[in-house]
Amino acid sequence: MTRSTRQRERQAETEHEADEREGETEGVRDCPECDSENLVKSADRGEIVCDDCGLVVEEENIDPGPEWRAFNHAERQQKSRVGAPTTQTMHDKGLTTTIDWKDKDAYGRSISSKKRSQMHRLRKWQERIRTKDAGERNLQFALSEIDRMASALGVPRSVREVASVIYRRALSDDLIRGRSIEGVATSALYAACRKEGIPRSLEEISEVSRVNRKEIGRTYRYISQELGLEMRPVDPKKYVPRFCSELTLSEEVQSKANDIIETTAEKGLLSGKSPTGYAAAAIYAASLLCNEKKTQREVADVAQVTEVTIRNRYQEQIEAMGIHG
Repeated sequence: MTRSTRQRERQAETEHEADEREGETEGVRDCPECDSENLVKSADRGEIVCDDCGLVVEEENIDPGPEWRAFNHAERQQKSRVGAPTTQTMHDKGLTTTIDWKDKDAYGRSISSKKRSQMHRLRKWQERIRTKDAGERNLQFALSEIDRMASALGVPRSVREVASVIYRRALSDDLIRGRSIEGVATSALYAACRKEGIPRSLEEISEVSRVNRKEIGRTYRYISQELGLEMRPVDPKKYVPRFCSELTLSEEVQSKANDIIETTAEKGLLSGKSPTGYAAAAIYAASLLCNEKKTQREVADVAQVTEVTIRNRYQEQIEAMGIHG
């Protein structure tokens, strides 16, 4: 009994001393060397360092980072023991497991025919259980459509993520009822392109979609109104770099086209006009002014507008700029 009592007393004293040391460590607010309050915590080394004199005030803190080091992306991917980050572009956000379609074992060796048939059945059931109801099957098909169209348009991954979020909101608010999945998915992608500042015209979207331009526009207006998406008018200057690149025009033409758009828009000419046609007319006018002439047909084909639109906008712009002949 006496020995156990002494052990408990020693253990209590040890815990009390540890608590005092911890309190002293947590209470450090000034540098003991120069009395500076400019202390910086180094996350990679687990130290607290004075930023003025360089004294290590605290060390041996818990480091939340990995215990390994990597010097390039390939080495980091090889050493990492965590899965891929969650993504909105997959119906299960990438959290469920998948079985690879390669008939290889962990060492890269081919498996037997009996194992291959077994793995085939496992893959089939794995795909079935990933979608438990009609809503998830709807979402899976729609997100695959968004990914296909985004790849065809060449837009970045951020646009795909935003489009997936918009479609999920439309599905949760029951806006899909009575409309095609392809139409709502295409409208979500069109809205995402506008929100991310990478606009694509309805003609370009309809070329990669399975629905026509009229249905895309009608569905887009409906979901943007129901979801309260704040969509500002597209700035024609956002089309200029892409159109000039496809027409192989110089940066001088691009800069001049932006100046024409800014000057004429300040005079109110842009109100009610199509941004693609307005940008195409500005590029056509700039190409003439910079002696890099392109025909109206060439510019119209790139911008996917008619030559009549370019002529009308061109005449309005040169009159507003005070350029004649």
